[in-house]
Amino acid sequence: MELDDAVVALFALAHPGRLEVFRTIVRAGPGGMPAGDVARAIKAPANTTSTHLSILTGAGLLKAYRQGRSIIYSAELTHLSSLTAYLLEDCAQGQPEVYSQLTRLPSGKKSA
Repeated sequence: MELDDAVVALFALAHPGRLEVFRTIVRAGPGGMPAGDVARAIKAPANTTSTHLSILTGAGLLKAYRQGRSIIYSAELTHLSSLTAYLLEDCAQGQPEVYSQLTRLPSGKKSA
């Protein structure tokens, strides 16, 4: 992953509404979720949800395909994995002690 790609993906996730959309779609599993269902799940207007979906898709974090009259969105987890790996490698700069600190959850904390 290149710096510009990482910035675009981080920008897309750096908004509460877009992060909620992304989390909802990831939780829906590999089959994804129709856009209308996403809007209902996050209790947001369709046009707002559509904007969020467009930004996340443009950042490579979601993919979309048509199924009948619906557009189904699913997470591009390989892109998220590349972003995470890029951040970890960039921050650690080849220092194993830094990497081990970055990959360890604080005690008593659950991942989101």
